[in-house]
Amino acid sequence: MLSVRDAENIIFDLVQPLNTEKDENIEIVDLFDANGRILAHSVVSNLDFPHWDNSAMDGYAVRYADVQECSRDKPVNLQIVEDIPAGYQPQITIQPGQAARIFTGAVMPQGADTIVMQENTRREENRVAILTAPKPEEFVRKRANYYQAGNPLLAAGIELKAAEIAILAAAQCPQIKVYRKLKVAILSSGDELVTPNQPLQPGQIVDSNQYALAALVQQMGAEPLMLGIIKDEPEALKEAISNAINNADIVLSSGGVSVGDYDYVEQIIESLGGEIHVRSVAVKPGKPLTVATFPSTSSFTTLYFGLPGNPGSALVTFWRFVKPAIQKFSGLAEGWKPEFLQAESLHDLRSNGKRETYIWGNLKVNNGAYQFQVAGGSQSSGNLINLAQTNALAVIPVGQKLINKGEKVQVFLL
Repeated sequence: MLSVRDAENIIFDLVQPLNTEKDENIEIVDLFDANGRILAHSVVSNLDFPHWDNSAMDGYAVRYADVQECSRDKPVNLQIVEDIPAGYQPQITIQPGQAARIFTGAVMPQGADTIVMQENTRREENRVAILTAPKPEEFVRKRANYYQAGNPLLAAGIELKAAEIAILAAAQCPQIKVYRKLKVAILSSGDELVTPNQPLQPGQIVDSNQYALAALVQQMGAEPLMLGIIKDEPEALKEAISNAINNADIVLSSGGVSVGDYDYVEQIIESLGGEIHVRSVAVKPGKPLTVATFPSTSSFTTLYFGLPGNPGSALVTFWRFVKPAIQKFSGLAEGWKPEFLQAESLHDLRSNGKRETYIWGNLKVNNGAYQFQVAGGSQSSGNLINLAQTNALAVIPVGQKLINKGEKVQVFLL
């Protein structure tokens, strides 16, 4: 049985990001379809940001030399020679003793080097009194101050969200190259499983794992391929797993990876030419975890995760091991590793000390400090109910049996 750290290292070493040199790994998408996608190639713009010197305020464009010594007691009166709204190209060069009425975002006129905000002026017909001396170049946004054309604008391997999409739009990049979506096959194994729309008979269990895993896969920006419930029959399982590894980048199965008489998954993996790298992990919940690879004729190796059947165990092992693997595989350059922080525990946290134990609950901030609150009810791996609305897992290390209320605990963000 591997430690969590050893299992994590093995899994992350197995995962190789999609190769951008392979055309089949790249898609060109419109910006409206780019939300949540991973940028495949860095972007360089031929535009400066700002594109030109412009005003950051409504006010007056002036020569600093004309107004540097003015005050309310000794205002400087300037002639207004032009109005410059946003989107208008100034026509007049500002001469000594002159000013231009200007609005936020408008292009600075030639000759002017400073903006005096409207509140510090008094207008009288075609003249304006400057009542307060500004600083040199005050409220002027200089061309290329934010970004200079030809430099890297956005780096490959980042997830595109609202800010990045806005930047791409401003840089006039209506279409961009992103990594393709990973295909993740999902199947459940067990004679006791039924779908949500089937009548429930004694001893049967509704297969919730399919739905949970599909939702998690979609949150990762990947495409779930739903293969349904497979009975505990070796040939049926073998056919389903063979189909999965031939059509997906990653395969997720739940159930059938323990040591029961009907747990055939590992045998089938080996019979199909897979190499098993992880068989069990010293983690609670989630001890029976199978990780395997299958050789592929394409540019990547198919990854197989055999997750436990208990819903709590399936979710915890996904969050801890599968989620970062999908993110790294998808091309995300940074931020795919699990994130931990320290928080004050609001409850006593207990473990038998034999395995790294995860307790689900909620992380919140109180007076600027992180606090962890255990979810109410049983922490059984079969209890789905109290997983609702949780956002974090408290971690009790191997060898430790108690973290007292008020003590610091390491918390894994979901």
